[in-house]
Amino acid sequence: MLKVGVLGAGHLGKIHLRLLQQSDKYELIGFYDPSKENAKNVAKEFGYTSFETIEALIEAVEVVDIVTPTLSHFDCAKKAIEKGKHIFIEKPITKTVSEAEILKSLARENNTKGQVGHVERFNPAFKAVKDKIDSPMFIECHRLAEFNPRGTDVPVVLDLMIHDIDIILSVVKSNVKNIHASGVAVISDTPDIANARIEFENGCVANLTASRISMKNMRKTRFFQKDAYISVNFLSKESEVVRMKDVPKNPDEFAMILQNAEGVKKQIYFENPEVENNNAILDELETFADAIKNNKTPIVTLSQATEALRVAQMIIDCF
Repeated sequence: MLKVGVLGAGHLGKIHLRLLQQSDKYELIGFYDPSKENAKNVAKEFGYTSFETIEALIEAVEVVDIVTPTLSHFDCAKKAIEKGKHIFIEKPITKTVSEAEILKSLARENNTKGQVGHVERFNPAFKAVKDKIDSPMFIECHRLAEFNPRGTDVPVVLDLMIHDIDIILSVVKSNVKNIHASGVAVISDTPDIANARIEFENGCVANLTASRISMKNMRKTRFFQKDAYISVNFLSKESEVVRMKDVPKNPDEFAMILQNAEGVKKQIYFENPEVENNNAILDELETFADAIKNNKTPIVTLSQATEALRVAQMIIDCF
């Protein structure tokens, strides 16, 4: 078991603490929270060990789980890496791309591993179809959320849209060519609604919409590729694959057949892949433990998270 400590005991930090305590891959040593009152309450309510300083916690563990506000990610991660500790860090990796690049260099120099909490990679609906997503040419994402003061310290692009940016970059094997975007601040000091169009060198286009002031929640992405349409509902954890194939010689009488203007006929097939229930946060934490133990590359690397942040910053720069 790997000795692990958590930095930050807010809403998400408490979830991480509970899951790490349950995991048989980690030994939870304790946590640090800058609020003495919150630290005292969390220690009393859940029985976790509270450390007086970040440095004391880092010294006591092998893995540091950073669940602090984005603005402090860099300083926390830098301290941990320089002490030779592996880091799991919540998304976005840091506030700026330059900070992320420094962390990448430090991790290489200190031979430590890092994984970033782009949790939608572990969403069972996406896992069920990710191997079926092959050279998508158009992607449409909608990530809408009801207003929550948590997360409004950063633009909606870094709060919500970055989840979809990471998913898109994980399936489109091409460099970004152009980005067009707009954003509007409604309640916060930073944009609460944003739309972005990302064009890739291979011709793929992704259209992303994110809002944190919607009347209802939605987290849905659609992938269009040659002869197939793949839908992933990250919220309800459902997936659908619609394929078009050449019509067989003797089609079923109930078969759905389309004919284009040139007379070419295609039969439509519907698939609903089996979605296995999981706890995505526990999965991301435990796969990181496996990567450390087996000296493998983490599923969401510091480099990949840096690229997601780079694209997010390019979108923000369009506003």
